[in-house]
Amino acid sequence: MHVAVAGNIGSGKTSLTKLLSKHYKLEAHYEDVSENPYLNDFYNHMERWSFNLQIYFLNSRFRQLLTFKGSKKNFIQDRTIYEDAYIFAPNLNSMGLMNKTDYNNYKNLFELIESLIKGPDLLIYLRSGIPNLVNKIHKRGRDYETSISIDYLSRLNERYEAWISTYDKSKLIVIDVDEIDFVEKKKDLKIVLEKLNPILSKLT
Repeated sequence: MHVAVAGNIGSGKTSLTKLLSKHYKLEAHYEDVSENPYLNDFYNHMERWSFNLQIYFLNSRFRQLLTFKGSKKNFIQDRTIYEDAYIFAPNLNSMGLMNKTDYNNYKNLFELIESLIKGPDLLIYLRSGIPNLVNKIHKRGRDYETSISIDYLSRLNERYEAWISTYDKSKLIVIDVDEIDFVEKKKDLKIVLEKLNPILSKLT
């Protein structure tokens, strides 16, 4: 079984991945941020490093999916390969931060990879407004995220909503994280688990 958690920067993906991994005994695979050699440079000079960063993430997530393929283990993944291809890369291109040649090169590589993979069994999308995202980004205090603009987050949010409105690769659950705090409040985590239990029981 492959469960994936999707959502904008600061929506709580990693926190929920940890909680669900522990509760359901799923092997967690996180977004590679600590070892990523491009993140700091990217946020300081997006146009120069956008292509490098997106290729790094594409490679990293493809390797995760190869790990899942054919395994009998149950996995949970922090961010999907689809978010890179349908949200982050096209957003960088539309903002003039990734040139057309690099973007087309990226798209061609993703399309090849997509032909070799399948979607998760369940996608959990964390929907969040901008004030909540900004608050959580500031709260966790990652140095490289201090330069993220409201405009950048807003553009990503618009693309997330467009993507999720037509998402059809697996079962989908949408959780509004403006309304709940599953990290600090056990009753809110319980609400999430009650949503997931009926679906996960059918997948295992």
